[in-house]
Amino acid sequence: MSYVTHLQCVECGARYSEKDDVMLCPACVSRGKAGILDIHYDYTAISRVISRDSLAKDTRRGIWRYMPFLPVDPDAGATHLRVGDTPMYESTSLARAIGLETVYVKDDGLNPTGSLKDRASAVAVSKALERGASMIACASTGNAASSLAGNAASVGLGTCIFVPERAPQGKVAQLLIYGATVVVVEGSYKDAFDLSSQAIEKWGWYNRNAAINPYLVEGKKTVSFEIAEALNWEVPDWVVVAVGDGCTLAGVWKGFKDLKAAGLTKGLPKVAGVQAQGCAPIAEAFRQGVFEIKPWREDTLADSIAVGVPRNPRKALMSLYESGGTVATVSDEEILLAMRLIGQTTGIFAEPAASASVAGLSKLVSEGVIGPGERVVAILTGNGLKDIKNGIRAASEPIRVKPDLWELEEVLREKGFDFEGA
Repeated sequence: MSYVTHLQCVECGARYSEKDDVMLCPACVSRGKAGILDIHYDYTAISRVISRDSLAKDTRRGIWRYMPFLPVDPDAGATHLRVGDTPMYESTSLARAIGLETVYVKDDGLNPTGSLKDRASAVAVSKALERGASMIACASTGNAASSLAGNAASVGLGTCIFVPERAPQGKVAQLLIYGATVVVVEGSYKDAFDLSSQAIEKWGWYNRNAAINPYLVEGKKTVSFEIAEALNWEVPDWVVVAVGDGCTLAGVWKGFKDLKAAGLTKGLPKVAGVQAQGCAPIAEAFRQGVFEIKPWREDTLADSIAVGVPRNPRKALMSLYESGGTVATVSDEEILLAMRLIGQTTGIFAEPAASASVAGLSKLVSEGVIGPGERVVAILTGNGLKDIKNGIRAASEPIRVKPDLWELEEVLREKGFDFEGA
């Protein structure tokens, strides 16, 4: 049973039924507007079938345990991968390093294909099965693409994926292993997105592009459900996440709002978005207090958030405004430093875009925006093994010696190595 009541345009307020089979508001699109839709539920009905107690007794793992909050038909089919149920750790070492008393890191790089995007792709594949689709497509800087390919492969759906030529080889390799038809577009993410949209329209493929498909934010919001449940339904003061298109930030905020509306939690956190200084269109709009986005160059090593023309900025900006949150921008050097800091304090290898959340958190603490006594969750959205090149760049090259103990000792002493390990 679906508890969806309607879809509503975030710009003009027009309402649509699921039976209308629309992904964007036709009225707004006809006027040249984005026409992004938001999914609304009957939260009173949801509260009758799901509670803290029922979830505590639910032995299922993954996002489907929150089924009443998801816009999918339970009988239509679902991906066979266990998406969600990723660990969250409290790290006193990381907290101490950035000047906080309490920091948690949510390691969503441990999803099946290595990123938070699996949450959205699981819902996309389920919706495609509902519609009887045989092919599903998207454009991506890498993670959304690999998550779609993996989740679709688990149920036998075909995929056609469009990536810009700068996509890391680790992510392209994933796509090929999953059997996707991979189209490397000679150009930017915008070029890849535009070509995917044209192909989807021409051949009628199911559209997994998160900035277009309103159902995908619903998958992403499950990360907030897991954060709240792990904290015994006490919401943190802040949740910090890196921002590209803006869909993940919107999903995080939507998740906490849903929980409160259904009576599972009482409060709401502030959300902080983090963008790379070389590609920060949403940060610029937020600081100007506007919804209009100016195109940016895509000049950052954090490929997953290198989105010069975000397709879903309104929901992201609304999340920042509604929550009383903020946005930070960080340099590539700060991202690399955060990669190393995360690894050395938590034992988690996070990719550059994921590490941006901690880089931004550190900056917001140093600027006094986030107080030392506030409880913060930083979401790590992707695994570092997807981008080995920048991982080595962050950590430096290994020591190289001949198989000679005396040479080893000499080199280690030159580097100030602590032989006692103290």
